Amino acid sequence: MPSTPESDAHRLDEAEARRLDEADPGHRHLFHIPPADGGRYPEVAYLAGNSLGLPPRATRDELLADLDAWRLLGVEGHLDADRPWIAYHDLLTEPAARLVGARPAETVVMNSLTVNLHLLMVSFYRPAGERHRILIEDTAFPSDSYAVRSQVRYHGLDPDEAVVRLRPRPGEETLRTEDVCDYLAREGHRVALVLFGGVNYLTGELMDIPTITAAARAAGAVAGWDLAHAAGNVPLRLHDWDVDFAAWCSYKYLNAGPGALAAAFIHERHLDDPNLPRFDGWWGTDAATRFEMAPVSRPPATAEAWQLSNPPIFAMGPVRTSLEVFDTVGMDALRARSRRLTGFLERLLDEVVPARPLTVVTPREPERRGCQLSVRLTGGGTGELTRRLRHEHGVIADAREPDIIRFAPVPLYSTYHDCWRVATALAETVEGRL
Repeated sequence: MPSTPESDAHRLDEAEARRLDEADPGHRHLFHIPPADGGRYPEVAYLAGNSLGLPPRATRDELLADLDAWRLLGVEGHLDADRPWIAYHDLLTEPAARLVGARPAETVVMNSLTVNLHLLMVSFYRPAGERHRILIEDTAFPSDSYAVRSQVRYHGLDPDEAVVRLRPRPGEETLRTEDVCDYLAREGHRVALVLFGGVNYLTGELMDIPTITAAARAAGAVAGWDLAHAAGNVPLRLHDWDVDFAAWCSYKYLNAGPGALAAAFIHERHLDDPNLPRFDGWWGTDAATRFEMAPVSRPPATAEAWQLSNPPIFAMGPVRTSLEVFDTVGMDALRARSRRLTGFLERLLDEVVPARPLTVVTPREPERRGCQLSVRLTGGGTGELTRRLRHEHGVIADAREPDIIRFAPVPLYSTYHDCWRVATALAETVEGRL
């Protein structure tokens, strides 16, 4: 069959992707990649790490070692396991702090993301008089929306009035930093808490965390951040940026497994504030006196004071394993590869999108996004589209109904060839849908 310019272009594109993978291979060998269901390639092109990251190969052995400690030691594993359970969470503190640019005393791995947001808002959402609003982005993740509305109701206020949802300008897809700052300059005296996603889950926009934090604090508001899509995706400097508090999960870019433990950051200036309200629990008291079983808590001046219960050991091992990968590779190196990989996918999508009912809604500036490109499908139906990508092309992406499909070329394990497969499959599948 004679070649055509179009088929030649596809072969050249694929050859380029192969060459780039040889020159810039990433760390795919450290991870398990799901197998494809037959077809041309043995593995799927997995671009859904912004929803659930893939497992490091070391995780299985780490989990089995913890299970063996339970099998062999029983309750004595609390003290005698190779990684004693009573202090297991301490193994996660320093690497988690390094990941987000925090100090160890400011960081704790615990609970799930929304639980941590609620515990932190107990301390930091303190409405008083006209200063009672919570400022979020209109496209906040639904759990954040539910959490802030319920916190407002808990204080006897009307969430329809107290929760302010900032929208992009008409005709635009993402928020402008200057519009957030302008709102805080005008209305900041009414805002008690600013709580944005560091990277917006829907559009992939990386918010200007230091600038918005400074604007919130200048207005007298507390600056909190949901870093579910930022931790492990972009470099963070929470302490230096003067963020009041933050929380993040570890099952997306941190690859610690479905429903994995989350983490929290509280800036050190708050840690010894005796007037800060906080819920107490057994593991939030001072470790040196915890087993005195005293009736009154003696919380330390660290983020561990926000802990409630003893940590789930089998859930901590995968987090520890993942954090070791990030310590080894380094966020700056990952960010650099992320920009190269995402830029390559963007270039391919630029060839696919113009002649089809598709629009890339993620900011084009590399500094305003992480490793995600969100594409809008005119007319909706992204659920069916992602199913066809998976079953017909071995491409796993993530749909957000009604009309957004998200592609995340994760720098740890995604390849340039994965990006080529995504763009090629998207073009063919959308054409077959018309």
